[in-house]
Formats: sequence, C-alpha cells, structure tokens
Amino acid sequence: MNTQDHNRQHKIALINDFSGFGRCSIAVQLPIISTMGIQCCPVPTAIFSDHTGFESFYSVDFTSHMERYIEEWDKLSLRFEGIVSGFLGSAQQIEIVKSFLSRFKHQETIVLIDPVMGDYGKLYPSYSLQLSGQMHELLPYADIITPNLTEACILTGTTYREEMSDSELEELCVKLSTPKDGLKAPQKIVISGLNKEDYLGNFIFETGKDPKLMLTPRVGKNRSGTGDVFSAIIAADAVNGVDFSESVHHAASFIAKCLKTSRHLDLPLTDGLCFEEHLYELGKGKSEHETN
Repeated sequence: MNTQDHNRQHKIALINDFSGFGRCSIAVQLPIISTMGIQCCPVPTAIFSDHTGFESFYSVDFTSHMERYIEEWDKLSLRFEGIVSGFLGSAQQIEIVKSFLSRFKHQETIVLIDPVMGDYGKLYPSYSLQLSGQMHELLPYADIITPNLTEACILTGTTYREEMSDSELEELCVKLSTPKDGLKAPQKIVISGLNKEDYLGNFIFETGKDPKLMLTPRVGKNRSGTGDVFSAIIAADAVNGVDFSESVHHAASFIAKCLKTSRHLDLPLTDGLCFEEHLYELGKGKSEHETN
C-alpha cells in the first residue's frame, strides 16, 4: 500500500478569505463541505478578525504567501474533485487563482466561481471597474458560476435593473455561457438572491435544459455570508453527483431554515446565518441521497 497517496478521499480546494467572527467565507464553507462528506482544503486570501461589515476589524492580506502555500500542495501531488473561488481582492489574487486552476484542474474537476463583486447594482467599495473586468478571466475555467443579479450584469456589460423578466435573465445566462475567443464558458449558472416581493428567486440555467425560476419564501433581511453557504452546498452537491436544479433547491431550503433560526435568536445581521443547529441536516441529506 502506498502510504503517501493523499488522494484517497474526495477533496475541494476552497480559495477565499477567513473571518474569525461573522460567519462568512471559509468559516462557514469549510464545515458545510466537510459535513457533506468531502475534505475541504482552504487557501486563504486574507485573514480578518471579523468581516468588513463590522465598523472595526483587523485584517492581514495573505497574497504574498499564497504562491508558496500552493507550491507545497503541488509537492504533495494533491488532486481535487472540486475547486471553489470566492472573494478576490486584487488583480494579483486573480492571477494566482488562474495559475492554481491551470495547475490543479483536471478533466474530472468541477470548478465553481462565485464572482463576488457587488450587490444592489453597485460594486463593493473594495472593487474597481478594472478589477471587475479581470474577473472575466476566470470564467473559462468555471463549470458553475453563482452570480447575483448585479454581478451577472457586470459580467455581461448589461445595465442593471432590479426587476428583470425570465427571458431577460435567460439572455444574461446565454451571454455568460457562450464561449468566446475559442475558450470554454460555464454551462451551469444560477443567478441568486432575486427580489420577488415576498419571495427570493434563484434563476437556474443549464445548457441543453429549459431554464427555470425557483422561488423560496423570504425570511427576514439579508445576512452576511449567505452567498458563501449557498456556493458551498452547490459545490459539494456537484462533487457528490447531485442534479444541479435539485442542488439549488437544497441550498435555498437550507438557508431558509437557517434564516428562521437566526431571526428566532434575534441575531444581528452582521453575525450571519445561524447554521450550526442545522448542519447535521446536510449530512443526513447526503446519506439519504446515497441510499436512494
């Protein structure tokens, strides 16, 4: 037996920042992916005491350490069934992620890119138009992308409107899934967090299938880290072989339960989703899926 084979278990490489408090990024994605039966291997892009939604926080930029960190994984000949990329704070980090994807993505690897750039029609303060333009360079590596409506509009050069018809949402997805300059393009897209009065919508697009809008009753206000929970479940389900539409429903239902618990406990919005009480359900769901 080769005792140095580190690839006997499915693994997802997770490239994102880490916040010690506030339930977002790696801090929520790692336990979710692990609970769903996949080893989660994080690559931190920055370390935060608490996330940037708080009035005060301490942070350390990890950019200068990332390449050396990743080189050690290369020495171990690690192979990943999934790679997830979240918030990236600089052009250099985007280049590092491109290099990581070129090095570690193999034919069976499922890559999910969450193009975290903005919301409500505006870029986040830490993002520039130039940096958002460079996010395009990651799309040819992606099998799945999970933009919100703002990010889908930015990536396609479309004027943002909060209310868009299903046909307009489909047009956004067609643009995002159309290969350019001989490069590949993501074939599975979910435009998440659509405001639909008393509901939140997720527009699901998969090449070769009819698109559909999935609605979930709205529970309270938006909370920090919700998108990180969403993308973690989608990625783990993909590695576990779950149908894409079923996976979106799975993620949306889980988040709705967490929102109810968070509201019941009257947690500040900055504290994120109270997912700990429901984490076991993700493991249970995986077992039932495998049994069926």
